[in-house]
Amino acid sequence: QVQLVDSGGGLVQAGGSLRLSCTNSGRTFNNPAMGWFRQAPGKEREFVAGIRWGSGTTEYADSVKGRFTISRENDKKTVFLQMNSLKPEDTAVYYCALEKVWSSGTSFSADYWGQGTQVTVSS
Repeated sequence: QVQLVDSGGGLVQAGGSLRLSCTNSGRTFNNPAMGWFRQAPGKEREFVAGIRWGSGTTEYADSVKGRFTISRENDKKTVFLQMNSLKPEDTAVYYCALEKVWSSGTSFSADYWGQGTQVTVSS
């Protein structure tokens, strides 16, 4: 059983920073990927960032490149999302996700989800 516990959201002013974290407290996989999606009110859930556990390679949505950084802590099965220069349009519920195998050249397709954490950026 996989259990993703995400945290770190909150209220911040535009230009500020937040750090999200997500820990997989359940079973592990040989070469998974973990990442973050977000969903704003009235919008579809969208990919934000992902990291392949073995290689450490990362991918980002164009809207967050240069502002957000995803990283991992292998022994703690934890992934982080450092969010800098936050904008009001970053306001959303952020969901941690895990894909058992994320093949190169394909979109991140989550097999498991965290419960979500709210990020609100005020102008």
